[in-house]
Amino acid sequence: MKMRIIPIVGLLVLAEIGATATAAPTRQVVAAFYPVAYAAQVIGGSSVSVTNLTPAGAEPHDIELKPSDVNTIDHAQLVLYLGEGFQPAVEKAVKSAHVLAIDLLAGQTLATRKIEGKVGLDPHVWLDPLRYAQMARTIGKALHQPRAAGRFVQRLQALDKTYRTGLAHCRRKVIITSHAAFGYVAQRYGLIQLALEGLSPEAEPSPRALADLVSAVRRSGATTVFFETLVSPKLAQTVAREAHVTTAVLDPIEGLTPDALKTGATYFTVMGRNLAALRRSLGCK
Repeated sequence: MKMRIIPIVGLLVLAEIGATATAAPTRQVVAAFYPVAYAAQVIGGSSVSVTNLTPAGAEPHDIELKPSDVNTIDHAQLVLYLGEGFQPAVEKAVKSAHVLAIDLLAGQTLATRKIEGKVGLDPHVWLDPLRYAQMARTIGKALHQPRAAGRFVQRLQALDKTYRTGLAHCRRKVIITSHAAFGYVAQRYGLIQLALEGLSPEAEPSPRALADLVSAVRRSGATTVFFETLVSPKLAQTVAREAHVTTAVLDPIEGLTPDALKTGATYFTVMGRNLAALRRSLGCK
């Protein structure tokens, strides 16, 4: 019995050593914030280890990097981020690091939006499923995972069709948002965005501008002022109260809260909730 077992064990050991030697190493990928990290993890699968620089529940626009974050960037094999001032601290760290870094806004035609006299490029491309698909293709190419990226893109194309159908026949077209993040959604699906704040959610309007916003909400015929999950709803609630309309959540998906992640929320589930909220507000059939 022993003479028969020993060769089998030896073969198993050799097979294990061979499998270990040929297994591809896990690629260390750093992603600037949730939508990028989510796409990279889904597309890369077990071939990647993704680090999200923006903690769960944190607002990504003005994130400050710790020394450990900068060190993580320096030692990454790939950094995926959005430029155009979306996360200045991340852009600064990337520029000073000797690492392969891809700006996922490169190649995108960005809209210029003017809020309270301030003009800036709108980086919120991931909220448009087809623009997000463009990002996904770039990520798939960088990770050498074209097939996985193709599957991800197919899901986004199906989501786009769901939005087109869901928003095709609505009594109202104006969406009132607390943050100018939904311009690409409005453009894609024939809606009009009226934002209470600028491209940065911390940019609050002046008292005169606030009064003008209340008047604009009343004139628009909108029934809802949307606020988001990661910043204070105070302004949206004030405008809604003065305009005699309701409030609801429209999530820009810049980051999911810890509770949302625990319950299994993803980009796709949140986009589904956003569509339901839009349909209720706009009176869609």
